[in-house]
Amino acid sequence: MEPAGSPSTGSGAPSSEATASSAGADARSPGADARSPGPDAPPPAPEPGNGRSLALAITVYVAARVVLVAVIAGVLMLVGLPLLIALLIALVVALPLSLVLFRPLRTRLNRELAAATATRRAQKERLRAELRGDAPPPADRPAPED
Repeated sequence: MEPAGSPSTGSGAPSSEATASSAGADARSPGADARSPGPDAPPPAPEPGNGRSLALAITVYVAARVVLVAVIAGVLMLVGLPLLIALLIALVVALPLSLVLFRPLRTRLNRELAAATATRRAQKERLRAELRGDAPPPADRPAPED
C-alpha cells in the first residue's frame, strides 16, 4: 500500500481504501491545515488597496444604505403612505441615519479608498521615474538593451 499523500501509480484511480486513509491522514496532520484552510475557515481578508477589497467595501456600504432606505420605505408604506411619498421620506431620513449607523462601514470604505489612492499614486510615480530614466525597471521586466 502507498503512503498517504503520495500520488498513485498504476491505473490512475486510487482505491477507495487509499482515498479514505489519505483523507483521514490529511485531516489529522497539522501541516495540511497550515497549507490549506478547512471548509469552515473564513476566506482570507483582501489586502487594503486591492481592487477587490475596494469593490467589496463599496458594495457592502451601498447595499447597506439601499436596505436602510427599503426598510424605512416599507415601514412608511405599512403606516399607509403611498410608495412615492414613502420613498422620498425614506431617502431623506436614511441619509443622516446612515451616517450614524454605518460609521464602521464608511470608515472601512475611506481606508480602502486611501490605500487604493496611495497605491495608484506610487505606481504613477514609479512609471514617471522609469520614463525619466531615474529608476531601474521593475524586477519582473527585463532592462531595455541599447
